[in-house]
Amino acid sequence: MDSRPLRLRFVTSATRVAQLPGSTAEVAFVGRSNVGKSALINAVANTKQLARVSNTPGRTQLINMFELEGGGTLVDLPGYGYAKVPDRIRKDWPEMIEGYLLEREPLVQVFVLVDGAIGPTPLDEQMLDWLRANAVPHTVVATKLDKVKSSKRSTRRRDLAAGCRLDPDDIVWTSATKGDSIDHLRTLVRTHLLT
Repeated sequence: MDSRPLRLRFVTSATRVAQLPGSTAEVAFVGRSNVGKSALINAVANTKQLARVSNTPGRTQLINMFELEGGGTLVDLPGYGYAKVPDRIRKDWPEMIEGYLLEREPLVQVFVLVDGAIGPTPLDEQMLDWLRANAVPHTVVATKLDKVKSSKRSTRRRDLAAGCRLDPDDIVWTSATKGDSIDHLRTLVRTHLLT
């Protein structure tokens, strides 16, 4: 089990899948705005500089591609559900995100990030239903475990899993701040990209 930090290098940003360069294998991170996606990508790479972290939700507005040393790419998709992004950008997101998820041939796994402190929102449930309906392989990653009180964690795990229509053991619980399960997530990413 290789849990070393992922050595990722920024490759490009794009608005359409046709603008992306080729890849041998690809994993994508997707989730609603403010779920902690950039912080999690930085945690798996053990850097604060790779993905741009902001206190303002909706900062990721393009398809951002990072190359993994040794092969494969990790893609950071725009967060969904944030109203303060300009209309001209937000209206392009469904086509951009769905186009990528349906058309990108090297895509082998989508990591769907759900806020562990609040559970799946209707938008998260909609995303999961859409991925299932389109037979897109995916794994749910619960973020912000550090925000859930220890005494409430077993209940939160059960409730979040039920909201995602999964078994609690099927969800990867993480904390970018405390490092919980970051090694496990690194191993999962590597396994999908390098096998």
